Amino acid sequence: MDTLMQNDPRQVIEADRAHVWHHLIQHKPFETVDPRIIVEGKGLRVWDINGKEFVDSVSGAVWTVNVGYGRTRIADAVRDQLVRMCYYAGAAGTIPGAVFSDMLTEKMPGLDRVYYANSGSEANEKAFKMVRQISHKHHGGRKHKILYRDRDYHGTTIAALSAGGQQERNAQYGPFAPGFVQVPHCLEYRAQPEWAGDSYGVRAAEAIEEVILREGPDTVGALCLEPITAGGGIIMPPRGYWEKVQEICRKYDILLHIDEVVCGLGRTGTWFGYQQFGVQPEIVTMAKGVASGYAAISCCVTTNRVFEMFKDADDPLSYFRDISTFGGCTAGPTAAIENMKIIEEEDLCGNSVRTGAYLHERLHELMDKHKVIGDVRGKGLFAGAELVTDRATREPVSEKLVAAVTGDCLAQGVIVGATNRSVPGYNNTLLFAPALIATRDEIDVITGAVDKALTKVFG
Repeated sequence: MDTLMQNDPRQVIEADRAHVWHHLIQHKPFETVDPRIIVEGKGLRVWDINGKEFVDSVSGAVWTVNVGYGRTRIADAVRDQLVRMCYYAGAAGTIPGAVFSDMLTEKMPGLDRVYYANSGSEANEKAFKMVRQISHKHHGGRKHKILYRDRDYHGTTIAALSAGGQQERNAQYGPFAPGFVQVPHCLEYRAQPEWAGDSYGVRAAEAIEEVILREGPDTVGALCLEPITAGGGIIMPPRGYWEKVQEICRKYDILLHIDEVVCGLGRTGTWFGYQQFGVQPEIVTMAKGVASGYAAISCCVTTNRVFEMFKDADDPLSYFRDISTFGGCTAGPTAAIENMKIIEEEDLCGNSVRTGAYLHERLHELMDKHKVIGDVRGKGLFAGAELVTDRATREPVSEKLVAAVTGDCLAQGVIVGATNRSVPGYNNTLLFAPALIATRDEIDVITGAVDKALTKVFG
């Protein structure tokens, strides 16, 4: 870094303002307001360039830093590996790639093969390509359709957006890839009127079967779902849902692809979110918490059954003809190895269960106090609080008011997430996903800030 920039925060701010194109941000306000620049992190806390301290309740804003900031052992391991061997294309192997694949599949009984890439979007792209190639190799090209769920999110590429159930994330990026078909959401709090009742979970799953029958089972290759919908509002699958989904996939020989980009690596209290529900997927994709943001890595993990479909020596095009350039970088699996060791050694899955229960307890206390909270949902250190103007009608509060709440929390020194620019009319859920090292005291700080913000904004 230029010495002047090291000593003069204004130089850094102005360089950022002049040249950096930030993610998910409207830049017009930066003409009069400084962009926020984060310079240091330790545990659950980060500091901006002006020295202001924040408690981060969303693990790097996008649910990534599962083991917390400032983990020297991860950085040291990555540094040592990069000096020894930084990169080789994925057509060959590396020691960290082999070691982490073994560690990872040990946590995922029934899944055996790991394909490395860089991001959740790219991991999902790999899965979609596998499904399409299997369709051509084994089903005459017919079984190519991929089903996805309303309110789920699978990434930012055109194919990933084609499988995206958040209309505002998709807006202005079409036309999209053909062969992606939406199935209904399973948010019981906003249950489709004709399905409401004790059997809502089964009925919501049966709606997927209705789509399969409408499209033709011989045309549907995969069903891609989040185990718990994340950015669409922290949607817990209702009772009976996942069991029925698994039954439907097996009935029609449809590959079950579970997107664990957010829920994976201990976030819900188990290594992976799908393990909360007793299902066995054929494809699992993951990123974010795999290395807690210390290096770029994503994985597309499959069963051997899927892997074997690409082995045909008599067909020169039979193998998976795909490459992820930086899937060959050793930093990702090296960081992932240390990340997984930390989660095990410090029992962070257990802490997600214990401290997560306290987070949900505190949010329910806020719900008792603030009538604007209509619903609290989630699992482990993964929670959402949906804000409504009236509990009887469940009318959502405006996105502007949700932003006022998170803005007030930020002013108090607490970073709280919220659904935004995702589902029209329903960007009204506060989001919580602190690092898995979170303590009860830190949960008190987070929920205390929300309490004050709700009082200020709604009275």
